[in-house]
Amino acid sequence: MEQLLIIDDDPAHLKVVAAALERKGYDVTTAPDGESGIEKLENNSFDLVLTDLMMPGIDGMGVLNHVVAHCPQTICIILTGHATIKGAVEAVKIGAFDYMTKPVTASELWVNVEKALKYRDLKEENVRLKQQLRKKYSHKNIIGTSQAIQKIFSLIEKVADTDSTVLINGPSGTGKELIARAIHYDSSRSDKPLVIINCGAIPEALLESELYGHEKGSYTGAHKARVGRFELANGGTIFLDEIGEMSPSLQVKLLRVLQDQRFERVGGTKTVHVDVRIIAATNKNLTAAINDGTFREDLYYRLNVIPIKVPPLTQRRSDIPLLINHFLKKFQKGRKQKIEGFSADANDALMEYNWPGNIRELENVVKRITILCENEIPDFTDLPEHIQQFSLSAQNDEGIIFEEGLSLDKAVKNYERKLILGAMEKSDGVKTKAAKLLKIKRTTLVEKIKKQNLSKAAS
Repeated sequence: MEQLLIIDDDPAHLKVVAAALERKGYDVTTAPDGESGIEKLENNSFDLVLTDLMMPGIDGMGVLNHVVAHCPQTICIILTGHATIKGAVEAVKIGAFDYMTKPVTASELWVNVEKALKYRDLKEENVRLKQQLRKKYSHKNIIGTSQAIQKIFSLIEKVADTDSTVLINGPSGTGKELIARAIHYDSSRSDKPLVIINCGAIPEALLESELYGHEKGSYTGAHKARVGRFELANGGTIFLDEIGEMSPSLQVKLLRVLQDQRFERVGGTKTVHVDVRIIAATNKNLTAAINDGTFREDLYYRLNVIPIKVPPLTQRRSDIPLLINHFLKKFQKGRKQKIEGFSADANDALMEYNWPGNIRELENVVKRITILCENEIPDFTDLPEHIQQFSLSAQNDEGIIFEEGLSLDKAVKNYERKLILGAMEKSDGVKTKAAKLLKIKRTTLVEKIKKQNLSKAAS
């Protein structure tokens, strides 16, 4: 039940208002003046305060100022006579939800109080959602314990609460947008908008309008004025993904925004001022783009104040098991059959694969397996064919490349697996013929197929 506080120095009016709201089911407390009203506010929690504006001693403005300063979760409505409407309007500017002129009917009270409480609920829900976003996209929720990712976490902590421009560089699928979100939601701008735009996904002719907005009639089809992404992001952060795809002509205008935080809408003459933190990302080598004339050097240095280099998944292999576990939990919510993990051979193959699509590719592979696999422990043959083939491929012509942690047993096992599958393919799946090709007994071949978990692939 909502708790309401009614403050009015007119006893008759106070009684009528309280009775009307009690009939509607509200828990009503009354106070005969501003001083006692504030005392009740200090000792109790109220959802809404309905206060008269003109009172001796502490008036309605004094009550409102106390509510704004000390009770941010409480909403306030001002009661006023016709002669003091100007004061009520001033109260709304300070923080009152609305004002009502005396005398008020019961139906007017009910409508306005209900409207005010709904607004309060929406306000609280908005705060809760922002807190959830902050928690969800904080860098503490990014998966990884490798040295490479820990270095990025350290950078995020250092730069998040500054206004410095950040340039995130890394291959596609490495989580550049996730890092941009972490920077925003770990910053003091987290309660303001984060606006994301992919510069490579919007045609050049439309990108300028998307970024800066346009005035009515500025081009064919511009039937009304439109606010651009920079204005939408005012007070918050704008994330310019694939900045390397932006045309040189638009780069010039972006340079001015970076320098002065101002621009004109397309077709407009009025200068628009914004307070925006800029984060950009690219998978391109911008230094090479500068050399071939497709990216401005001055813009690069404006963007590259805080560079964050995101490594490919092959440079943070120790994070692969953590990511697999995370995606398994993500895609198995609500599913009856649960995958508990992968077989040793499947794990080895996933760890060895070169992941050209990086984390995005790994996520898609895990999603596919959770949908298609019927086993609680997927084995090597449940993996996508291209990962199997990669794992079974022979060493390159230059011979074995020795890396830290090279396992002779694993290399021999992989080579044996490839020989078995090759022989089975050549003999059309007939084990006796395959055994002859390999110059081993059929029983030995059967045993090796079973040991290597190749039953499905061999058949």
